[in-house]
Amino acid sequence: MNFLKKPLKLHKGDTIATISPCNGWAGDLEIKWKYELGVKRLQEIGLNVIAAPNSLKGTDYLSKNPQARAEDFMWAFTNKNVNAVIANMGGNDSIQIIPYIDPKCIQENPKIFVGYSDVMNLHLLCYKYGLSTFYGDNLLYPIAEAQGWHDYSKKWFMDIFFTNNVIGTVPPAKEWTYEPTDYTNPHYIRRFYKNDPYELLQGKGIVQGKLFGGHTGLMELNATTIELSQTDFKDKILFLEDIPECYTKDNLVKFFDWLGQINALEKLHGVVLGKTNQKGQFQEEKNEIVKIISDKYGLYDLPVLYGLNFGHSSPICILPYGAMAEINCDSTTFSILESGTI
Repeated sequence: MNFLKKPLKLHKGDTIATISPCNGWAGDLEIKWKYELGVKRLQEIGLNVIAAPNSLKGTDYLSKNPQARAEDFMWAFTNKNVNAVIANMGGNDSIQIIPYIDPKCIQENPKIFVGYSDVMNLHLLCYKYGLSTFYGDNLLYPIAEAQGWHDYSKKWFMDIFFTNNVIGTVPPAKEWTYEPTDYTNPHYIRRFYKNDPYELLQGKGIVQGKLFGGHTGLMELNATTIELSQTDFKDKILFLEDIPECYTKDNLVKFFDWLGQINALEKLHGVVLGKTNQKGQFQEEKNEIVKIISDKYGLYDLPVLYGLNFGHSSPICILPYGAMAEINCDSTTFSILESGTI
């Protein structure tokens, strides 16, 4: 899919629906406080919030009923009173709901859909059927962080969804953390650390490409309806991040080697990598990634930029699928050259 339709921007008074496509934590008694805090924060920026019919039925019910989660996804898209849809959180089970989703609900009702982590599979489904969606905030995290919705994250949410301005340069946040959040403790405070500038792992010049990506699970979609091929990566800037267990040197080597084996690596215009759980340098991972891309596949000039604040680290920016982006190797900057909405 080359042409992706952009959704309409939001206005104060619009309605956003919350869904639980990946797991049911938002409805569990010990975590419900966090859902309610997230709702309050969306209301404070002028949005009405409505929960999808099955979304707060809890982990036990939703884990056993993928069809109910799919019904919520379709309900949110087809509901004419809903202007945007946000996932409550990620997980590892969204692939189970895709067979139950009628793609017409996406094609006939383009609207903002945002989330990250396991929500990626639904972004890929929307991509397949022509809708630009957003790898960004889940409700429970980062919006409902106990210590507050971080100014950096909130700024991107407001700028991208409430305006149709060109997004422009995406600078690194001044501070960041990869410490896990505590979904059951409303008093838990995470430590933030001084952030570093972006780091260019390799490449030269200025490149542009359409945004596409998610986490390393992109390589695990064989034999599904959202299985990827080399053409999905053609002329793209790939964005990539993951949870600590998967964002390791060995798994990154496996991922970039997979891209090379399916002849997708050579199709890319560039790569932007999210933060890891290291507070120091990215040296070991950097060396191995460069070995794969340059030494094994001979792509010495492919720009690879490390350190973008998105996904599982905090705070985060928001990345629209299909938007034209730019990596400037000379200034070590990353920009999005168009709006995310109309």
